[in-house]
Amino acid sequence: MSIHYNNYVNLLFTGIIALFPVVNPIGSAFIVSPYFADLDRSGKRNAVKKITFYAFCICTVSLFAGHWILELFGLSVPVVQLAGGIMICKMGWEFLTSDDKGPDQKSRGQQPGTTDGYLSIEDRLFYPITFPVTTGAGTISVLFTLSAHSSSANYSDYLVNASAILLAIIVMCVLVYVFYLNTKTLINYLGSKGEAIVNRITSFLVFCVGLQIAISGIRSIIKA
Repeated sequence: MSIHYNNYVNLLFTGIIALFPVVNPIGSAFIVSPYFADLDRSGKRNAVKKITFYAFCICTVSLFAGHWILELFGLSVPVVQLAGGIMICKMGWEFLTSDDKGPDQKSRGQQPGTTDGYLSIEDRLFYPITFPVTTGAGTISVLFTLSAHSSSANYSDYLVNASAILLAIIVMCVLVYVFYLNTKTLINYLGSKGEAIVNRITSFLVFCVGLQIAISGIRSIIKA
C-alpha cells in the first residue's frame, strides 16, 4: 500500500513540476491581461471560468486521447509546435502594433466594465487565449510524456497513475484561475504608465516565446 501511495505522490509532484513551466500561469496571466481590459469583475470571472474549463478539457483529452487524435489526422508534435508558435507570434505582433487600449478596445471602442466587453471576447476565449497561450504545444507534449510514464500493464495501476496526473492538471487549472483573475490587481499597482510598459514587454516576450516554439518545431522536423 505504501509503495502505491509513494508512486502516486511521486507522479503527482512530477506532473505539477513538469506542467508548471509549460503552462506558466503567472506569465500567461500577464500575456492575456489585455484581453480583459473591457471587463468588469463579474465579466472577467465568467471569462476566466470558461478559460479554465477549456484548459482542463484540452489537458484531459491530451492525456487520454492525444496520441490517437494526432494519428487520426496524421500530425506530429513538432508540426503542432510549429503551427502553435506561428499563432503565438501573430498574437504577440498584434499586441506590439496596437495602441495602449488593448486588442478589443482598439477594434471596437468598448468602454471598460460593460456587458458588451465580455461578448466581444467570448469568441476568443478558446482561441487564442486558452489555446495556444494557456495550453499550447508544450503542454500537449508534456502530457504525452506523462501519459507514457503512467502506463502500466495492470489496469488498476494505470487508473491510479492517471488519476495522479489528472490531479496535477486540476492543480494547474486552479493556478490559472487564481492568477488570471487577479493579475489586474498587480498591474494596477504599477499605474497607467507601468501597465503600458508591462503590456509592451509582455507583447515582445509573447512574440519571442512563439518564435522559440516554432524554431523548436522546425528543429525537431529537421532531425526527424
